[in-house]
Amino acid sequence: MKHRPAVLLFLGGALAAACGRGAEASARLRVGHFPNVTHAHALLGHRASRRGEGWFEARLEPGTTVEWLVFNAGPSAMEALLAGTIDLAYVGPNPALNAHLRTGGEEVRVIAGATNGGSGLIVRADGPIRTPLDFWGRRLGTPQFGNTQDVAARAWLTAQGFRVRPTGGEVLVVPTAIPDQQALFEKGDLDAVWTVEPWLSRLEREAGGRLFLEEKDAVTTVLVASARLLRERRPIARAWLRAHADLTRWMGEHRDEMRAALREELEAETTRPIGAGLLEASLERLRFVDDPPRGGFERFVRAAQEAGFLEGPADLSRLVEDVGEDPR
Repeated sequence: MKHRPAVLLFLGGALAAACGRGAEASARLRVGHFPNVTHAHALLGHRASRRGEGWFEARLEPGTTVEWLVFNAGPSAMEALLAGTIDLAYVGPNPALNAHLRTGGEEVRVIAGATNGGSGLIVRADGPIRTPLDFWGRRLGTPQFGNTQDVAARAWLTAQGFRVRPTGGEVLVVPTAIPDQQALFEKGDLDAVWTVEPWLSRLEREAGGRLFLEEKDAVTTVLVASARLLRERRPIARAWLRAHADLTRWMGEHRDEMRAALREELEAETTRPIGAGLLEASLERLRFVDDPPRGGFERFVRAAQEAGFLEGPADLSRLVEDVGEDPR
């Protein structure tokens, strides 16, 4: 009995520490994105956080910190979301769809749109590819196996009549980290690249590329939340969504400021310069939105089925969620 006060003191301290860790976790929001113009909302938010200006932080509950994590492509970002490493992600629709279906619709929710357009297929301007049939035996680069552009490329090639396998086939699809695509394209190790801005315009302007196919109206980037975040911290997701919508309006009303900020952040994240003309060419292909693409995912289901990533029917009834509503 004489040791009980010490035990109680220890337990009390442990409980206080646990509560402190919980409070610390609840005050932190971890957000993933890519260093692409198609992730402009996140680029602007990341820059504001880096400069201590905090666009999102200013609109969240006081004391909330935002931790930004940069990924190369969607599948790795979705793995982080499913592992609990991040809470929100700006990501392409195909990785979001795949992660949703892999988890039986339990773990991933699309809560907003972000960017439409800005993706396409580039070939060498002086190369032999002039028609779809000319892709036979060629090497086509995509950002990552299973990402939105990778699925789009494989589905398109299949629709042209080519046999395309995960490795090999009549056209070799080569998942290649975006920063490496230009060098491989310039060396001739890639005959074509399916990618997103600003890399689409960079290949076109700096690497002797020619635009072969443009996805003008495609959903390129969406905002995804973990189902756990929506269950346990729904108010912070609502606040983020309001800040996201505010930023979409700001981007439309302050184009010059947006260009300068995007250029600065892209150079910081990619460690390479981006010319004003290149950035403007990229932005001309993009449309920034915040409404979720409720009817757009059927197209991605068909592409995933055609590319062999998905078999059978897909239940999308819980993929897009209205954060303003309580599903319970």
